[in-house]
Amino acid sequence: MTSDRIIKSVLFEAKDGECVLVIAAGTARVDAKKLAAVTGKDGWRLAKPDVVLAVTGYPAGGTPPVGHATPLRVLMDAKAAALDVVYGGGGVLDAMLRIRIADIRRLTNAEVHDVTES
Repeated sequence: MTSDRIIKSVLFEAKDGECVLVIAAGTARVDAKKLAAVTGKDGWRLAKPDVVLAVTGYPAGGTPPVGHATPLRVLMDAKAAALDVVYGGGGVLDAMLRIRIADIRRLTNAEVHDVTES
């Protein structure tokens, strides 16, 4: 495993309670303006740990890119989408999941967008 193949699954929550999961390369930072442009909503913030657990079924910091407790809109950053096999959260804080990007997209219906800082 190389560090350029690590992804993160980050839950964002809008002021109205709507949540969206963003999958991005591990070192990338999600750009709030780009996220707003893609979703048509302003005011996105990182979901609090209790919200992450309730919505995904997994703890913040260990959230996998697939298999969530509730159906979610999933946005995959274009840089992450360009990879083939990646390692992401494994459902607990000290585990990782090896998975193909194609499988993430198939299982979550992820939309591919440029949502990270350049």
